[in-house]
Amino acid sequence: MTIDWFSPAQCVGYAAFVLGVSSFSQKNDRRFKLFMAAECLAYIIHFYLLGKPTAVASSTMSLLRSVLSLYTRSKWVAFAVIAVNLGLGIALATRPSDWLPLGASCIGTLALFLMEGVRMRVAMLCGTGLWIANNVITGSIGGTALELVIAAVNIVTIRRMVREARAVQALNPKEIA
Repeated sequence: MTIDWFSPAQCVGYAAFVLGVSSFSQKNDRRFKLFMAAECLAYIIHFYLLGKPTAVASSTMSLLRSVLSLYTRSKWVAFAVIAVNLGLGIALATRPSDWLPLGASCIGTLALFLMEGVRMRVAMLCGTGLWIANNVITGSIGGTALELVIAAVNIVTIRRMVREARAVQALNPKEIA
């Protein structure tokens, strides 16, 4: 099978890559979630054009999760999204490694709804680790490269946020409890 590197499906995939990297470079939580939602939408189109309905379903859930997390921090909504993810996993998983992206999705859901700032990004980094493992196991070179880049960008962003928080704390030690 040959890959058309410039087919419409691949071009949308490249856009998803750029949006994903842009997402994890954001220090502002709302912008992070907006870029993540845009990345998910691009992946829905990408996987649809590639004829991958399971990936379309997963990306659709991720889009829904990202958009909902912009409007609510309800743990009940988070748990409902996790329940749907678990249901999809039960319906679609055929081997233990199929649960890696499901675990990543559940961690991401908890992070987006129940955490903020550095804690949210550290949780997302854990989910990225599960995606890296999944992509290595499945032989996805592009997916592995994407997740490695996202992990690196996320680590840099976390370091920037920690450094800024320390600088603020040094200037205003009484304001940080």
